[in-house]
Amino acid sequence: MDSQGSDGPGGIGDGADRLGGREASDASKAMTVRGAAFLGVGSMVGAGIFALLGEAGAVAGSAVWVSFLVAGIVATLQGYAVAKLGARYPSSGGIVTFLLQAYGRGHTTAIASWLLYFAAVIVTAMVAVSFGSYGAALLFDDSVAWSRILTAAVVVVVAAVNIVGTKLLDRVQTTIVVLLLAVFAVFVVVTLAQVDPALLARSTYPPAVDIVSSVALTFFAYLGFTVVSFTGGDLPNPSRNLPRAMYLALGITIALYVLISIGVFGTLTVDEVIANGETALAVAAKPALGDAGFAIMAFAALLATSSSANANLYAAVGSTAKLAESGSFPPVFGRSVRFGATGGLVITAALIMLLSLFVDLTAIASLGSVVALAIFMVTSIGAFRLRKDIGANTSILVVGIVLTAVVLAVFAVQTLRTSPQTFAGMVAILALAAILELVWDRLRARRA
Repeated sequence: MDSQGSDGPGGIGDGADRLGGREASDASKAMTVRGAAFLGVGSMVGAGIFALLGEAGAVAGSAVWVSFLVAGIVATLQGYAVAKLGARYPSSGGIVTFLLQAYGRGHTTAIASWLLYFAAVIVTAMVAVSFGSYGAALLFDDSVAWSRILTAAVVVVVAAVNIVGTKLLDRVQTTIVVLLLAVFAVFVVVTLAQVDPALLARSTYPPAVDIVSSVALTFFAYLGFTVVSFTGGDLPNPSRNLPRAMYLALGITIALYVLISIGVFGTLTVDEVIANGETALAVAAKPALGDAGFAIMAFAALLATSSSANANLYAAVGSTAKLAESGSFPPVFGRSVRFGATGGLVITAALIMLLSLFVDLTAIASLGSVVALAIFMVTSIGAFRLRKDIGANTSILVVGIVLTAVVLAVFAVQTLRTSPQTFAGMVAILALAAILELVWDRLRARRA
């Protein structure tokens, strides 16, 4: 049971955007359905598709496209729950608002929120580092110094875009995603024309348990779908437009991932994909595009990573403001500071900067996906608790919860067996979230 004055299901403000204490009318809302969907696409199609192909190939072999498809189905089932919650409780607080509605202001909401925040900061730092790496490779002959400069620069720029406001965010994100989709469309056409069916034959697939285990990894590439839920406070008629934006974002991304993975693993062997890692897409395009293939995919990587950093920071700012308002996070996260920024934006951008410049993120990156899966399962359970209020189909919610639980269980068992350090990291992150909640709970009690 949650202990901090839980309001229970439906107990926290029905539907109004209370971010920073303002009520937003439809006339003042600047986000479009296309902008919200592209925010989600931009968040999802970040470093994941570049970094994951080699890692996923090591587990799922040539069946990576199946892994992406199953992960997309899991994300869509969870997206259904999030869309239903967002339509009923539109807010710039996104998932945080839904957790408050389902569980009240208790330990469940607070711990899940800290985990969500950790995942967002880690993922955004990862894509910032990827931006710097690709930028240095493309423009400065892999200079380490320039890689760090570009990493810091992209964090500063996306923070500035988020300060300026929703209209600029919408325009910037739409422009980036349109360019990104155009590049990937060329890549898909080129690689699918060269596919060797023998490389994708069923006989080349690993055991089913390995494919299921890999879903927890490929799900990392879909983490950004929940960013759409944070647009509820900026969308006109969110009860209608938020689900449309959610399903549009997921549909585009699933199709893109499946086609890209078929193109890559249909033109390269699994060993070649693993060996080339993040540059596998460029290598797959090289037979048709030559040396221009690397430049084109490096450009796509710059677009993808900047777009993902932009969208994830937008979501983090909305969630921390809502958490500060509810008392689950320290109030500094919700306070306005200079130039129209909030404390949450400044703190989050600073943490992203520190992580991206001084921490080896490869050691903790694999934890982001499993943490997010656990949070989304808690959110889906919350949607089940509120199913009558939100008008959700019980069967769809149950299937989503069960499928997510199966993926988590298989991944946990396989990780404990093959990588006990990663399993220990999962436990450590959960413990850190619980400790932070207990510390803040005691400090809040002393102030009361």
